[in-house]
Amino acid sequence: MKLLARREHSARELARKLAARGYAADEVAETLAALAAKSLLSDERFCESYVHHRITRGYGPLRIRHELVQRGVDAQLIEQVLDQADVDWRRHLAEVRAGKFGSRMPAGFAEQARQGRFLQQRGFSTEDIRRLFRTRE
Repeated sequence: MKLLARREHSARELARKLAARGYAADEVAETLAALAAKSLLSDERFCESYVHHRITRGYGPLRIRHELVQRGVDAQLIEQVLDQADVDWRRHLAEVRAGKFGSRMPAGFAEQARQGRFLQQRGFSTEDIRRLFRTRE
């Protein structure tokens, strides 16, 4: 319960943490089932919370999707939550770029490449990044 009191967890993430603390696999499964039955553990709620948090921190859909897959969230649920997030990813991309580098677009290729690498690491697609630089030139 202490783990859930701090923040939401996915079922797989919580199972991994409990197993690391020495609990048997059958105990972990029973605990997860009981928590889910009481609506104290929900992958959907975790996914929604995680997506919202990462968007506000300036991350793109590719990185968010990858991180959620690593945490054991079902791919179909991830897509559903990302679609429901109602985010204009291209506008979000432009805002993240402007927040880091200012409103002026990069003058040379080297600076454009540097900014592009940063945005890729943040989880934005190369096509959207290219489109942003093309439309702002």
